[in-house]
Amino acid sequence: MKKGKKILSTLLILASMSVLVGCGTSSDGAAAAATTGDGTGATLVMATNAAFPPYEYVENGEYVGIDVEISQKIADELGMELEIKDVEFGSIVAGVQSGKYDMGMAGMTVTEDRKKSVNFSNTYATAVQSIIVPSGSAIASVDDLSSEIKIGVQQDTTGDIYASDEYGDAVVRYKNGADAVQALVSGKVDCVIIDNEPAKSFVSANEGLTILDSAYAEEEYAICVSKDNEALLNDINGALAKLQEDGTIDAIVSKYIPAED
Repeated sequence: MKKGKKILSTLLILASMSVLVGCGTSSDGAAAAATTGDGTGATLVMATNAAFPPYEYVENGEYVGIDVEISQKIADELGMELEIKDVEFGSIVAGVQSGKYDMGMAGMTVTEDRKKSVNFSNTYATAVQSIIVPSGSAIASVDDLSSEIKIGVQQDTTGDIYASDEYGDAVVRYKNGADAVQALVSGKVDCVIIDNEPAKSFVSANEGLTILDSAYAEEEYAICVSKDNEALLNDINGALAKLQEDGTIDAIVSKYIPAED
């Protein structure tokens, strides 16, 4: 009887080892697919901050916007399933750096400081930092900004970085652009510095606001990827090149940002 139990125990151990080996092979295969783009079914996890129209926002319970559609096309090119994680903007770089997310795409500007933590893809869009003010404001141009006024920004964005560096304690940080604009509407700040396309959306939705003609800064958007995942970065760049060459990216951008007459 004891001998029978010993044989049964040995068989169970061997069966368990076989299952574990099988799982390990499957996991390794998925990991390879995630970094080489050659395996259908692997998941591409994108971190974003879905409060930044027209690049990413929620409409009828669904994620929509320029970045959302481009990221889906990238996933399609790589034969992967796209999974979107809506998180605070300031946590995206750290999450990508640690491997929690495969990539970050949130109207993110390439900066020297961010490049210390993550790698960036090729540029897929250009942007302008604009200044929103109440109609009739004494602030008529960039030259009127100073440390004597209150400047609203979305925390951890380039608007925050640039303005904080230049105006210090005059900068008031908010969790997202909508909160900063509402602070402007209620008179808590004198202006808001934010990317031009979201600025247009916020001004359109809030009567009594306007965008100054002079830009605060010009910049480029790219996708951030962990420095440990160069294969994925190369795959993303390859997909972006194809989507730019065949006109897909231009079509997506035009869908959300119609050409001005």
